[in-house]
Amino acid sequence: MMNGIIIIDKETGFTSHDVVAKMRGICGQRKIGHTGTLDPLATGVLPVCLGSATKLCDMLADRDKEYETELLLGTETDTQDITGQILARYPVDISEDRVKDAVFSFAGEYLQVPPMYSALKVGGKKLYELARAGKEVERKARPVQIYELEILEYRLPVVRMRVACSKGTYIRTLCADIGQKLGCGGTMQSLRRTRVGGFSLEDACTLGQLQQWKDESRPDQASANSSGPPGTGAAPASLPRVLHPVDSVFMDCPSLRVREEACRLLDNGNAIAPEQTAEGEVHEAGRWVRMYRTDGSFVGIYAWEPDRKWYRPVKMFLEKE
Repeated sequence: MMNGIIIIDKETGFTSHDVVAKMRGICGQRKIGHTGTLDPLATGVLPVCLGSATKLCDMLADRDKEYETELLLGTETDTQDITGQILARYPVDISEDRVKDAVFSFAGEYLQVPPMYSALKVGGKKLYELARAGKEVERKARPVQIYELEILEYRLPVVRMRVACSKGTYIRTLCADIGQKLGCGGTMQSLRRTRVGGFSLEDACTLGQLQQWKDESRPDQASANSSGPPGTGAAPASLPRVLHPVDSVFMDCPSLRVREEACRLLDNGNAIAPEQTAEGEVHEAGRWVRMYRTDGSFVGIYAWEPDRKWYRPVKMFLEKE
């Protein structure tokens, strides 16, 4: 079983669940998960976690993100993107300066009301399920952070933008909010995610490329993949070249290696004392460290507890065959 992260450049028309289903067939294993939903309209960076890396799914979903999007002014839809039903159309007779002022006014923190067509739950029901049933419920505004806003192209009624933002930001809602501020309405025409945390489009490959690499594998590997129930065959030997190791997500954390006699404690998820590490110490309260066995294999993330004078496990990534 492979353990790690493959960065997929998702194509339009695929849901995140579609990507996972296809990856199970290509990689020959069931234990695969995605790191946050991309709508079928959207394209771009979708980290997919395999094996022990599936424990990263929530952690990667919480990372900052970056997008390129097209805002179509003069149109309002029920989904806040062009896939929805058109609710209203308005003339767009606005100066470039007015558009710039409206766009840049959303830089920094602002309170955003989640769209009805979203996977958020209210009273145990997903909002999009309620919306499809013709129901609209009150949603509380949530603070989101827009770190960077850049207008890449201005060709009314379309404005192409780059947005760097915090987790939980809906770009289509940002587009609708900009249109509302301008008084002409707005909807999202396209969306491409260019970065999730430290992963960008430069790290990504398409499902088609993965399938091609699988097809180019040796005949004995190909037959192994085609035999038995879906998702149970051997993985193509070529895939590890695009597989990012689990610890690559935590490269901003210092690393520690345990002594040989402490490896058993590490493998059992026990706390580790400073004297049980082979080099260096990190004594900043709560600071995460990457913990490795003597052979250099990554085991998990630990944090220093000054009261007990030990490193306690935060998240373990023990790899199993």
